[in-house]
Amino acid sequence: MAAKDTPSKYTVPGLEVEDGHRVAELLQMRLHALNDLALTLKHAHWNVVGPNFIAVHEMLDPQVDVVRGFVDETAERVATMGLSPKGTPGAITSERTWEDYTVGRADTLTHISALDKVYDGVIADHRNAIDEVGKLDPMAEDLLVGQTRELELFQWFLRSFISSATGELKHQG
Repeated sequence: MAAKDTPSKYTVPGLEVEDGHRVAELLQMRLHALNDLALTLKHAHWNVVGPNFIAVHEMLDPQVDVVRGFVDETAERVATMGLSPKGTPGAITSERTWEDYTVGRADTLTHISALDKVYDGVIADHRNAIDEVGKLDPMAEDLLVGQTRELELFQWFLRSFISSATGELKHQG
């Protein structure tokens, strides 16, 4: 039987233990979201079909790779702050606050529309975490700001497929 994770009695220098652990708790939810996003992007990569298949298929793999890097750096920051990062599927599904991605085999526009909504949620939650973390730890804030910048760029790539010339998003499905 595994021992229960016990928070450390330390955090990074210059922060109170309670503040460091609060930052780690906020980052843990971002870790769940990033793990979920990486899996969701890979799922869409495997299940996208139809016109522009190869463009979307090949666009998603680099996003998966970058998001997986975000997962690692976020988990390492959680550990640095004194908590044990949780990266198991059970932890993600039991603690997440969002619904699972429901699109299976589908055309490019259906997947892109659904992924755009996924990015909406991840980015909004990252921005909320930036607001709260920024009051406590500028290093964790910097980490999240950099991630958000890249996530917003990836969303723009997706939106280029579902934007009209007048700038309207045309979601499918």
